[in-house]
Amino acid sequence: MAKKEKEEGNGLDLKIMEEKIKKLWKEYERYAKENGFCLNPNKKIVKFLLRGILEKEKKYGKRYCPCRRVTGNKEIDERFICPCIYCKEEVEKSGHCHCFLFVSKKRKAQNAKRKSKLKTQSAKRKTER
Repeated sequence: MAKKEKEEGNGLDLKIMEEKIKKLWKEYERYAKENGFCLNPNKKIVKFLLRGILEKEKKYGKRYCPCRRVTGNKEIDERFICPCIYCKEEVEKSGHCHCFLFVSKKRKAQNAKRKSKLKTQSAKRKTER
């Protein structure tokens, strides 16, 4: 009986986490759009990173970047609240932020083009067999 209760609890926790991820996803999409970039087109990566942000929020009380270490020094850690203070500059300079949550529109287009090319090559190989 305890096992069943535990499973139901996990299901509820998962449902709550999924709802929080959806909400945060929309919030960060809006942020990206307002700043001229977008979320990583790989939905698995975005979901993984958003889950990391929410786990840090649960642990530390703030939505720290999932790829940066929380030091315990408030002054330093404030810089890493996602989207962190380095985000815009990193996207501008590298085409993505440190953790790849946010990417430039150019980078997104390049990835889409590459993905399309790979699909075409894969389909071509299948027909050649």
